[in-house]
Amino acid sequence: MDEGSRVKELLRTNNPVTISFVEALLRDGEIAHMVLDGNMSVLEGSLGILPRRVLVENERYDQALRLMREAGLEGELPGREKD
Repeated sequence: MDEGSRVKELLRTNNPVTISFVEALLRDGEIAHMVLDGNMSVLEGSLGILPRRVLVENERYDQALRLMREAGLEGELPGREKD
């Protein structure tokens, strides 16, 4: 991901399994991404209460959403209520 790229938040969760799965989906789809706030556990005392954010380039956002929906992760998308 270039420094000048515009990015958009794809996902926000404190579930490390979901983060790993989404990262694998994005890698397989050759979509550049980054995970932010992964080291916040130092500040929170390793409680896992602060969510991590997955960001993708604006140009690839729709493709990333499609991958998540196809993988059955629609409930994790922003604006969706979790059951």
